[in-house]
Amino acid sequence: MKTFKFVPFCAALFISLNAYGGAWDVGPFDNDDALDWVWELTESADLSVVEAALKSVTESSSYIQAPTATSAIAAAEVVAALKGKPHAQLPEEVASWVKAHSLDGKEQLVELALQVTTRVQDVRDSELAQLWSDSAELRESWVSELSDLKQRLQ
Repeated sequence: MKTFKFVPFCAALFISLNAYGGAWDVGPFDNDDALDWVWELTESADLSVVEAALKSVTESSSYIQAPTATSAIAAAEVVAALKGKPHAQLPEEVASWVKAHSLDGKEQLVELALQVTTRVQDVRDSELAQLWSDSAELRESWVSELSDLKQRLQ
């Protein structure tokens, strides 16, 4: 009969869960949904992916789910970067994409991005705002990130 080495198995499981676990923090690119959206962005040839993410929040009349909100925030960060005011921790692949594109003819995206920064903060209308409201300290940091984004968009 084989004996099962429980301790090494648990350690390996713990390491693998941490290595592949989800990302979640207050920065605009610090979560899995935003990073998934970044992959979609890097595969796109134009601003349609940015516009679609922004409009998924600004044109919705229903409750905004967290994945939708985080993708829209990432898209708003791309708009700020296209204006020459990137986030201090803009992912390298986003910075490369931004260098190859411009806002020419799509300046209305700035207004959509500003609308996103307001709408995703409404706890009555945004799952993401509700999630961050569970911790006063983290909510304050998250709101500070959005305020910084709004300033860079103006």
